[in-house]
Amino acid sequence: MTFELNKQVNLHVIPTEKYKTVRVLVRFATPLNKVTSSKRSLLASLMETNSLNYPDQVALSKKLSDLYGAGFGIGVSRSGNEHYFTISLNIINDDLVPNGTSVLESSVAFLKEIIFSPNIKDGSFEQDTFNREQANLIEYINSIFDDKQTYAALSLQNLFFSQSSSQRTPSFGDVETIEKETAASLADYYKEMIANDRVDILVIGNVAEGYVERCFKDFGFSDREAFSVPLFYQPPFQNVIQQKTESLPVVQSKLNLAYHCDIFYYDDLYFALMVFNGLFGGFPHSKLFLNVREKHSLAYYASSALEPFRGLVTVQTGIDGNNREKVLRLINEQLKELVKGKVSEEDLHQTKVMLKNQYLLGLDNQRALLEQAYLKVKVPVADISQEEWLSRIDAVTIADIQEVAKSVRLQAVYFMEGERN
Repeated sequence: MTFELNKQVNLHVIPTEKYKTVRVLVRFATPLNKVTSSKRSLLASLMETNSLNYPDQVALSKKLSDLYGAGFGIGVSRSGNEHYFTISLNIINDDLVPNGTSVLESSVAFLKEIIFSPNIKDGSFEQDTFNREQANLIEYINSIFDDKQTYAALSLQNLFFSQSSSQRTPSFGDVETIEKETAASLADYYKEMIANDRVDILVIGNVAEGYVERCFKDFGFSDREAFSVPLFYQPPFQNVIQQKTESLPVVQSKLNLAYHCDIFYYDDLYFALMVFNGLFGGFPHSKLFLNVREKHSLAYYASSALEPFRGLVTVQTGIDGNNREKVLRLINEQLKELVKGKVSEEDLHQTKVMLKNQYLLGLDNQRALLEQAYLKVKVPVADISQEEWLSRIDAVTIADIQEVAKSVRLQAVYFMEGERN
């Protein structure tokens, strides 16, 4: 059930007896922007560390211990054209606590403290904490270069989204923008976020809807205006394939590909897109895994992935640099086979079974269910029953897969060339 606490501030309660814990998620959403992505990433680090009344991590940890070992975290992410700042709290069910104590009420008060009373004095975040968290975040972003798979994925993203600085920038921001922030400028941005972001509060667990609504009724948010940015980012198709090669001192070369795809989350062909991905490179029986990695031994790993909010299909491989052209040709051949409908009934059945198993496992995961619930708010057509979801997977035909494959068109190639053998 959904309760409107203020304009553009909604509480969604999902009662279930499946779990012994209650999970609370407070999500702030705003249009994706290169500069604000960096600000929000740094803000998450600061607000997760302390608050005005819990001025250090020792005090914060003690409070979480008082809440019977509650799990707490703040992070940033993005989906399509939106950027999310998410506070999560995992607490024990009230009926498992002695003496009639309401952990939920105490937890709501804790969240209120974290959200509305950050460690800001005289218009600035506490300077020592700000300096430490700014330095830590910059060090983390710089360290990504050492994780070559992540670095390759971000480099491919830079190529594919060459026409959009917001989409190119990772959800955690960039060093240049973060370095420019001050304790005062971030405090100013915090006030903007609290006043203007769309807010969704989601609660899942063995809870009574009316009781949860009463706990959050006077939480402290004010009315705010809706923003009109579409959720899905629709990248323009370019006739020229973007390419970049870097020579780096790595043993294993990386060849990553990005494909334009005009099929988005819960479009008519969305279920066919998932089956296509499973057959292309999503599972161990996929064409990329069996043919590029196993049969021809041209890759240490080879897989594909979807980004259905940004019109993107990616392929990731780790290879011997000498085999670059062979691997490119072989990947292209696997896609052509799907365009031609060269799929065995056994592989089609196995892919559907594995997708259904993934989906059913997700229904037992509290965090995954919360994310599904949030997406159903954002994309109402996604609000379907378990039975309909499974039947729509079963209904995918080889002709549907062919239609998807024809829409998948190469746009970018990133090659990290390692040491030659």
